[in-house]
Amino acid sequence: MNLNLLLLTLCQGLFLTNNVTFMAINGLVGLSLAPSPWMATLPITGYVAGGALCASLVARHQRAWGRRRAFQAGTLVAIGSSALCAYAASTHQFWLLVAATLLAGYYNANAGLYRFAATELAAPRYKERAISWVLAGGIIGAVAGPNLASATRDALPVAFAGAYAALVAVALLALLVLSFIRFPPLPLPSAARPGRPLREIARQPVFIVAVLGCALGYGVMNLLMAATPIAMSQCAHPFKSTALVLEWHVLGMFVPSFFTGSLIRRFGCLPVMAVGVGLNLVCIAVALSGVDLMSFTVALLALGIGWNFLFIGGTTLFTEAYRPEEKTTAQAAMDTVIFTTMTLTSFSSGALVTTSGWTWLNLGSIAPVLLAAAALAWLAMQRRLTQNRAST
Repeated sequence: MNLNLLLLTLCQGLFLTNNVTFMAINGLVGLSLAPSPWMATLPITGYVAGGALCASLVARHQRAWGRRRAFQAGTLVAIGSSALCAYAASTHQFWLLVAATLLAGYYNANAGLYRFAATELAAPRYKERAISWVLAGGIIGAVAGPNLASATRDALPVAFAGAYAALVAVALLALLVLSFIRFPPLPLPSAARPGRPLREIARQPVFIVAVLGCALGYGVMNLLMAATPIAMSQCAHPFKSTALVLEWHVLGMFVPSFFTGSLIRRFGCLPVMAVGVGLNLVCIAVALSGVDLMSFTVALLALGIGWNFLFIGGTTLFTEAYRPEEKTTAQAAMDTVIFTTMTLTSFSSGALVTTSGWTWLNLGSIAPVLLAAAALAWLAMQRRLTQNRAST
């Protein structure tokens, strides 16, 4: 791994520290401040909705400013939004907290492109490994996020306000690290290579399935992970147990990254993504079997590994869908779909877990998992038909 890729991996870890801390505390802070319990996960919804709203804006900034300056702009927004979250929590202003997390969505959409930038820092034949290694930086967030939330929970008079304040320092460190990374210039559309319209790119089966795999994998993961702190609180588990479950979940999300790229090179994207679908079903089955600490831990661990296979497999598959000059347009389209899906699932998460309970939340997750399975089967069939035509 070269130095630029190593530093980008560190930035991913700092980004995931922000994300995991948000996921660990936003629902609980929202539950304590919201006018109604079903609105508890609106601060989480604001974060992913902000990502959806900012995805196309981030793409424009990437084209205009280049990777490094655009990524640094994201960390500046993270600094300001984290400070605003701390203020909102300290002053018990629920809607200001939602607005602050909506603003933080710019950082979410921006740093979400680290995985694509990774492919530009490595030789083309190593693209899946570059994606895997950068996403493996999430291990830092898996350990740091829950422990940061626990350690700073009571650092300020209002619970968790100190955790938001600590994220300011995390974003400052990310800003510093980004200043040392050298990204190659982005290929831009030109008169000679204008690039295809987005509607043409999006009609490709590989585009459809890659986006569906990533979006549904992220959506189900977000649906269950966002609800976990609230569900565990309802089951009288202490916050330290919740932090432990989230730590194992995020380790499941990112530790497999050390070998997911190699698995994709050996077996292909679709088989790896299919295993991810199977692990999502394992998660649901375990979650439905009980609400003790072990059930939560095993279910969320399986969910994390399933997400890893679906997301890295889908991201690698997606690189086949666009030409170099089309990358910012195509990547923005993909992330807009992902963040929109996450917006719907994070909102549904709070409403379902506080009104219908953990069981119905998991039962509702079965449909999108089966849809992802159907999409993978469809693309595999399309490819077999193409190969048969070519051989005849």
